[in-house]
Amino acid sequence: MEAEIKFEPSGRSGLVPTETYLFDAAARLGIRLEAECGRRGLCDSCAVKINSGDDLLCPPTKAETEHLSAHRRKTGERLSCQAKIEKAGEIIAMAKQKKQAEKPKEENESKKFRTEFQDLPLEKKVANLLELEAITLSETFSFVLNSPFKIVEKVMDVMAEFGLKLDDKAKRATRPAEHNRAKKNTETTETQAGETKAKKTVRKKATAKKSQSSSNKRDESEGET
Repeated sequence: MEAEIKFEPSGRSGLVPTETYLFDAAARLGIRLEAECGRRGLCDSCAVKINSGDDLLCPPTKAETEHLSAHRRKTGERLSCQAKIEKAGEIIAMAKQKKQAEKPKEENESKKFRTEFQDLPLEKKVANLLELEAITLSETFSFVLNSPFKIVEKVMDVMAEFGLKLDDKAKRATRPAEHNRAKKNTETTETQAGETKAKKTVRKKATAKKSQSSSNKRDESEGET
């Protein structure tokens, strides 16, 4: 199922799947919300105001009751990192986008270099490009000659696996405790159902084997008679 969500005052809107947090829904639409605590429900920096569709969201979590006053909750404020879309429908929310940080010094210097490069005569441009190409080739050959490929490949594999584990752990850490418990209960129920089905299959096979054995014995007895 999907819900249609619109963020004001930007006017950006789109469809998002149910079970999506408002913080992630905003990110899908290109809206960057504040998250001073790393979206762990430890502050109110990611708060948004729900103008309509509040009944499509999960009940307020413990973190929301701690960081949003009763008056703020009554006027429709929710923590976007805690509020999860549970039903299909239309939601309209007011959200303040994260202030864009100043461009890093390296980016400013790169822009300055491009501007200066454009003003150079053609001969100077060609000379600079050839010089940069020579430096790049030299560094590349040096890296290739001094790198043990197997070790590098193994390290990359380990890092990739470690990264996936960290990513999964980070997601669990940012998920509200109430939602983690609900998911764990669902997984437990599914596991128990799977185990029960497996046991029934084993018993069915054992019964069929026993029945076949009895049938074979009867056939042997009749043959001797």
